Amino acid sequence: MTEYRTDDYDSYRMDYGRWHAPLEPEEDEVRVVRGALQALVEVGILPHAKYQNEPFLRFRQAVVDLFDIPWTAITPRMQRLIWAINAIRQPKVMAAAGVFCGNTFISNAGAAVGPGAVYVAEDLVGIEIKPEEAERAERNVRAIDPTGVARVVAADAVEYLRDYGRPLELLYLDADGDAERGKSIYLDILKACYDRMPPGSVVLAHNSINCAERLEPYLRFVRDPSNMRASVNVMFDPEGLEVSVR
Repeated sequence: MTEYRTDDYDSYRMDYGRWHAPLEPEEDEVRVVRGALQALVEVGILPHAKYQNEPFLRFRQAVVDLFDIPWTAITPRMQRLIWAINAIRQPKVMAAAGVFCGNTFISNAGAAVGPGAVYVAEDLVGIEIKPEEAERAERNVRAIDPTGVARVVAADAVEYLRDYGRPLELLYLDADGDAERGKSIYLDILKACYDRMPPGSVVLAHNSINCAERLEPYLRFVRDPSNMRASVNVMFDPEGLEVSVR
């Protein structure tokens, strides 16, 4: 298993209800995320580790000002990393499964829409199975992106992506299945669109640390080089992010 691990990954913790509170000096956050990006470059997941800080900060402030977020487990480090990966890869088509109030979705889509956008996308879709949360997420996203390029739908991610006809360049996974499956549904979601992910497509799977046991079938799949060309477990907060490339 390839991993990027910081010494403080288990102690770097935030109050999920005070998600906007800084946890460390900005330069430390930038340094940690730069290390993660470089680890992804070294195995061929990213072409380079360069992104613009000022656009990211404009994006971050817009989320603070405009989003209704009751709580989130997306730490400042994770928000920056997800945004940076999208800014570097610049997927024209992206899907995020299990977006709750839309914060995880916009962490991906915000590189292409709203304040701080650095490229132009074609279709960015967030999928949330709970209608009331999908409605809130859509309201949040509309506050940042009036164009509709980024949008949220109320649907089952497996069913939606099975019927989604377009090639998918980036997939973000943060969904929960029923009590029996839980986070193991990640593998079902990936397999629903796997055949439409061209070489170079990236998959981001949140909770690679704290849900590693439930994710074991998924992690075994993406770490198998016959399925994914490379995969890295980014361990810089208690949740973690598995980053894989087709």
